[in-house]
Amino acid sequence: MERAVLFFDIDGTVISDDTKKVPESAARALQEAQERGHLLFINTGRTICSVPSEVRRVRFDGYLCGCGTYLLYGDEILFARSVPRERGKKIIEEIEKCRLGGVAEGVEDVYFPGRMSRFENLEQSRRYFREKGMGIEQPLESGSFTYDKLFIYADGESDLERFLKYIEDDMEAIDRGGNTYEVIQKGYSKATACEFTMEKLGIPKERAYVFGDSSNDLSMFEYACHTVAMGVHSPVLDPYTEYVTSRVEENGIANALKHYGLI
Repeated sequence: MERAVLFFDIDGTVISDDTKKVPESAARALQEAQERGHLLFINTGRTICSVPSEVRRVRFDGYLCGCGTYLLYGDEILFARSVPRERGKKIIEEIEKCRLGGVAEGVEDVYFPGRMSRFENLEQSRRYFREKGMGIEQPLESGSFTYDKLFIYADGESDLERFLKYIEDDMEAIDRGGNTYEVIQKGYSKATACEFTMEKLGIPKERAYVFGDSSNDLSMFEYACHTVAMGVHSPVLDPYTEYVTSRVEENGIANALKHYGLI
């Protein structure tokens, strides 16, 4: 089979949401795919600093991070774009004015509010990153850093409509459910990451395979010819899904790679 390029989301796709680990069946299947000459890329909304160590233990050829804003192939940075510093500070100020919860995600760290918020899911995220030694050095309010994207939390006290209007020229929000929104730079996405990578490698789009489970995978599902949704996935992917595999814990990656003859 001709060389293919495989793009994988992380959470719920190569890492189990239950165990927070890469199942052994997935690790073996990915290794076999590489041995057959295929190229493997993580394509994630996470910024590069927050790619879990569990994923890094599996040898991927590259990491496409921050919804298309930081592209790494081997040791080479192919592309990087952060929110301009002054604009980034203004957006952070608007988060507070609109009574939202917010987390900024950069290449070097993630940035949480200095004080505990009323958003329990934000605080759960803070605890997760603190366990990994992240999100501690600088508070969100300082604005003395650059970042690539944001994660926003809303409730009945928030003026979400005002915030979305404020950012509409250069940012866009992906609804992640439960009044949470992934805010990314306009014009960049998991799809642009796929397209840039395929052109860089000189491999036709028809040999791109994407694997995902959530709403922020939609753009790469719209882009690719071969699209694999995990056993548990957002229904927004259904119109663009070519093949539904089993859950990652149930040999989902291996089953999909066998289905396409990639292993």
